[in-house]
Amino acid sequence: MVTLTKESGAADLDGVTKMGIGASWDTTTGGNGGVLGALRKARGTDLDAFAILMSGNEPVRFAGLDVTDPLQNGAVTSTGDNQTGRGDGDDELIEVTFDRIPAHVTSIVFVCAAYKRGSDFKKAANVSFKVYDGTGGATQQVADIWPSLLGSGNAIAVAKAYRAGAEWKLEVINERGTIKQGDQDSLLRFAVNK
Repeated sequence: MVTLTKESGAADLDGVTKMGIGASWDTTTGGNGGVLGALRKARGTDLDAFAILMSGNEPVRFAGLDVTDPLQNGAVTSTGDNQTGRGDGDDELIEVTFDRIPAHVTSIVFVCAAYKRGSDFKKAANVSFKVYDGTGGATQQVADIWPSLLGSGNAIAVAKAYRAGAEWKLEVINERGTIKQGDQDSLLRFAVNK
């Protein structure tokens, strides 16, 4: 297993027919101890993982929240919305089956955001992303992507899978930014030009 970074350059996905990107995080008290901090930690922190399908620089579909199969063919699926970050393993998972992606989709941008009003990256700790190879039906973790703790904003452009001829490549973006919470257009604009 490797840790992928921006400096690693694009990784070839030769022979990979199915890939997953899992997002996981732990809940913190948000800097407050005592009873209020314990209540916040018990309630959890809501981050959201998205896959935004692009045709050139135009977003055409997305998976995440309650959109679990945007192409309705199993090409891009989301496990749905974990609103607390509690539990072991991935809190949210996006899976892509490359041979089912329509030809006009040229790239897929993976974003993690504090999308809903009231959610906040500052209330999440140990945010990480895992890359899985699901080729042949056996899901195996092949890489980690660790986002920088520096920077501000409520969204991270994690990575981008893009077509390179007949194959796909995966490039780490690891770029923080700000979206308007609860605004789908703002989320989609954030993915443009990544």
